[in-house]
Amino acid sequence: MKKPKVAMLLCIASLILVSHAQARDDRKMYPIADALASDQAKGKLDPSISLQFGNQKTAAIEKEFGEWKTNKKTNGFNKTDQVACEWTFLSALLELQERARKEGGNAVVRIKSNYKDIETVSDTEYMCGSGALMSGVALKGTVVKLK
Repeated sequence: MKKPKVAMLLCIASLILVSHAQARDDRKMYPIADALASDQAKGKLDPSISLQFGNQKTAAIEKEFGEWKTNKKTNGFNKTDQVACEWTFLSALLELQERARKEGGNAVVRIKSNYKDIETVSDTEYMCGSGALMSGVALKGTVVKLK
């Protein structure tokens, strides 16, 4: 009679732990400079398409092609939140650069975080959300052609 009770208690405890793990939704700001300094960023980002964050001053804009959004996620399993967030941030920047290429732009300006449709503007940091299994970064940026 004790074995079924122990098994049931273990099952209930497991369900409680799983529900708490799945409910995790930590939001944190991370330094843009750290992500851009990574070997992955140096090897993948296109230096001919400028990326300017927050309210950084830009060169004169010749033409605007509109504001574009990204929403990238990555598996956070066996990674620190920061490592997963940097990888996801890089993916989001690559998507913005690809959009600039498609539209004929040479820069993405006024890049801001847009995690869960809440805008966070910073020249030096981006917002990342991390849960039990996934990390996500959402960005908005304006594709332009600089003079």
